[in-house]
Amino acid sequence: MLDKFFHPKSVAVIGAAREPGKVGHDVVRNLLESRFPGKIFPINPKAQEILGIPAYPSVSAVPEEIDLAVIAVRAPLVIKVLEECGQKGVQAAVILSAGFKEAGLEGAKLEQQLLAVARQYGIRIIGPNCLGILDTSSRLNATFAALKPLRGRIGFFSQSGALCLALLEWSRAKKVGLSRFISLGNKCDVSEIECLRMLGEDPHTAVIMGYLEGVEDGRAFTEVAREVALKKPVIIFKSGVTAAGARAASSHTGSLAGSEVGFEAAVRRAGIIRTKTLREFFDLALLLSFQPIPKGPNLVILTNSGGPGIVAADACEQSVLQIPSLTSETVEKLRQVLPPYAAFYNPVDITGDADAERYARALQVLLEDERLNSLLVILSRTATVDPEAVAERLGEKESSKPIVTCFLGHDSVKKARNKLLKYKIPSFEYPEEAVKALEKAWLYEYWRNRPQIECARPKVDFHKVAQILKNVRLENRNELFDYEVKEILQAYGFRFPRSLMARTTDEALMAAKAIGYPVVLKIISPQISHKTDVGGVKVNIRNDEELIQAFQAITMGVRQAVPGVSILGVLVQEMVPQGKEIIVGFTRDPQFGPLIMFGLGGIYVEVLKDVQFRLAPICPEEALEMIRGIKAYPLLKGIRGEPEADIEALVNAIVSLAQLAADFPELNEGEVNPLLVRPKGYGAVAVDARLGLGGGK
Repeated sequence: MLDKFFHPKSVAVIGAAREPGKVGHDVVRNLLESRFPGKIFPINPKAQEILGIPAYPSVSAVPEEIDLAVIAVRAPLVIKVLEECGQKGVQAAVILSAGFKEAGLEGAKLEQQLLAVARQYGIRIIGPNCLGILDTSSRLNATFAALKPLRGRIGFFSQSGALCLALLEWSRAKKVGLSRFISLGNKCDVSEIECLRMLGEDPHTAVIMGYLEGVEDGRAFTEVAREVALKKPVIIFKSGVTAAGARAASSHTGSLAGSEVGFEAAVRRAGIIRTKTLREFFDLALLLSFQPIPKGPNLVILTNSGGPGIVAADACEQSVLQIPSLTSETVEKLRQVLPPYAAFYNPVDITGDADAERYARALQVLLEDERLNSLLVILSRTATVDPEAVAERLGEKESSKPIVTCFLGHDSVKKARNKLLKYKIPSFEYPEEAVKALEKAWLYEYWRNRPQIECARPKVDFHKVAQILKNVRLENRNELFDYEVKEILQAYGFRFPRSLMARTTDEALMAAKAIGYPVVLKIISPQISHKTDVGGVKVNIRNDEELIQAFQAITMGVRQAVPGVSILGVLVQEMVPQGKEIIVGFTRDPQFGPLIMFGLGGIYVEVLKDVQFRLAPICPEEALEMIRGIKAYPLLKGIRGEPEADIEALVNAIVSLAQLAADFPELNEGEVNPLLVRPKGYGAVAVDARLGLGGGK
């Protein structure tokens, strides 16, 4: 269906103007200057012709079929124009006009009416409030941009018209061409999801760039992006935040999820390359469109100055890239072509008196080393080096490995940088930027080529949980009792300490006798989420006297802390043997659905926020990746003689809770905190847990 947008046989420009500088005039001019091979129909009731092309008073007056309508009239007139397009049989419309939902409530209502008309006639819309679209392979430029695109392999979509203009200027300055370009504007109909799918299928697009301010359907976006990223790189720059951080959250997981956690988890799942700055956004696109993707992490640095080489090496140390020592064979080859005072290791320093020939000889040796996956060439301007000559020699080299450069300076190396771009060799201003781009390119390649594992569903008792939640709904309750939380989690594989409910001190004494000292007491109340915050937990109770005192202290203290609270009783619980305190939880992002969270408990989650998030459900491999991803991971592996924690049990707990979150949308958040993970082979015990009802995706 979107093919009508990019390969139309005819285009009507509604609102075509005779005066240069007006939107409708510029669109007609761009269509003509791009040598669009189809028919162009300017629509203007007051003009006989525009730019030498016969004009028509209305869409209905055009005697032939119209594949694409480009609408550039005032917002109040757009609906009438779109109805006329529908009656004419037009199936695709790009609406450049502003004054819709970006303008406020009345504009939003107008946009809804616009969409209703489009649905009535089966018209697909890009926009409104957009810059237009272009396709260099079909020679379609239906934009009102002043700059003309170069033909190339980058496909771009954006919610910002200003970013579209910036991209056009960047692409011309860097001599990197575009395949397709979509300004989404308000994206009332065609969305970033359809753009991703369309660019993924476009044979002329090798690299996809996208600027987003928000995502409407996060799950669909993630699934489509993953399918596309397996075929070609998808680079996304996103501003703004999701709505997840705006809602009140009663769990640690919900409060830690915050603004961008859902999008970050989606990026990780989908294999999207996300950049945090516009400079990085453009740099990475340049690298991926000009050079091969690195096949491994090994980087070699070739420099004529020690300082910048060290800066690059330091940047590598802080990345996933490696700067391996060169083989004795490569070192020997370098000795044959370099002076004896050069540095023959990595970085390879060919010293300040190097000329273009020395660069070329050293580069050739390094390209022949199969252990090296990418090359960074650094040049500092000296009296003996001609940057343009070096650029020329680099351009002569054919390589299946990416070569990037950093020619330090500004005016003195400007011509050399332009020459490098002519040879499709990226030139970065600083070594750190080059290293960062290569790192992201390698991480993408690693993701794309790792085994795609199908997640096996963990063994859980789905039907038991479904029945518990059904009973809760039948009773019109919005809260789960503690015993229900326990039963639900046990159905999903969690083990709890032995525990009994007590409503009086006598019942508590009998429970403690049955369980055996030491025990823990916990208040039971559907109104209290965090028991420790209100003094509702007493631990390490060793005898009857301590138990009676603790029971009375808990019940009286909680009533004082929370006046009017409903107390159902006190839970008498087995004192669990020592283990690592873990928190495992989930929350529900409005766009991306359930997010599973893992981290070490105590101060690590409260203060350091050393946690990992993923989209649920997840595979054991992803759970293990989460565990290894926290800064405190060495504590789980065991330090200073401590035993290693039962990582397998922890993986099972994370996978099972993620499955619970995915299975039951009515559970909007929950956590097991703490989950005590015992030494290897001894499993994990859920000491405390809560689940919140509330619905969601």
